[in-house]
Amino acid sequence: MAKELLVGKEMRIGLIGYGKAGKAVANVLSSDPRFDLRWIARRSVNDELQKHPGTDVPIVGIDRIPFVKLFEQHPVDALVDFSSRESLHAYGEEVRKRGIMLVSAISAYTESDLDYARSLMQDTRVLCSPNITLGINFLIVAARLLRKIAPFADVEILEQHFREKPEVSGTARKIAETLEVEGERITSLRLGGIVGHHEVIFGFPHQTVRLTHESIRREAFGTGAAFALTQLANCGKGFYTFDDLLLRLMRAELLDA
Repeated sequence: MAKELLVGKEMRIGLIGYGKAGKAVANVLSSDPRFDLRWIARRSVNDELQKHPGTDVPIVGIDRIPFVKLFEQHPVDALVDFSSRESLHAYGEEVRKRGIMLVSAISAYTESDLDYARSLMQDTRVLCSPNITLGINFLIVAARLLRKIAPFADVEILEQHFREKPEVSGTARKIAETLEVEGERITSLRLGGIVGHHEVIFGFPHQTVRLTHESIRREAFGTGAAFALTQLANCGKGFYTFDDLLLRLMRAELLDA
C-alpha cells in the first residue's frame, strides 16, 4: 500500500495531538506535496468544526468522534501521533485491523506501552521515537559509534528546554540508555523558551568531544515525521526506531560507495 503511494500518490495522513509540537507538525505535513493531511484529532474541540489555519484540514474532537468512526469516515494510510500515551491504546486495535502505518513521537511511554506498540508489528509498520527530529537521531547514532570506539571516555549529557517542561527529557533518557550510562549523568536546565537543546560530552584524557543538537523551531518535528513516513513506507511490517531507518540508509550508502 504505502510503496504505491510513494510512486505517484499522496500518502493520506491522520495527525493526533494539537499542542505546540502538533501544530508545527501540521504546518509541515499540510504543505508537503507528498502527503494529504486528512484530519487532525485532539481530545476535544470547542466548536463543531475547526480547521488548521490556512488550510482545509479539519480538527476533530475524539470526545465527539471516536477513532472507529473517524477511520471509517476518513480513512488514512498512516497516523502520526504527538499526543499522549493513552491515545495508543485508544486507536491501537484499529491500526492493527486496518494495517495503518504508525509514527509515534510520544516520550512518556511505559515499558508495557512499548510492549503493546511492538505487538502491532505483526500487522503493520510501527515506529516509536521520543524525539523525531532528524538531527537528534543522527547525534544518537554518532554518539553510539564514538562510545564503542572509546568506551573508556567519561560521558555527560546536558539537556535544556523551556521552563514549563517538568520532566527530564525523554530524548536525554534515550541517549543515556543507548550509551549505557546512568541517569544521574543527565543534567537538566529549564530556561525561558528554549525549544530543545541536547549535548553529549565525551571526556578523554587529553581532549573533549561535544556532540550538540539545537531545535530552533518545532517544525523540525514535522520534517522528522515526514522523513520517518517516507522511509517507513519502504520497510516491511515490523517495529522500528529512528536509528533503524538511519542505519538502513547508511548501510545502503556504504554498499554503493
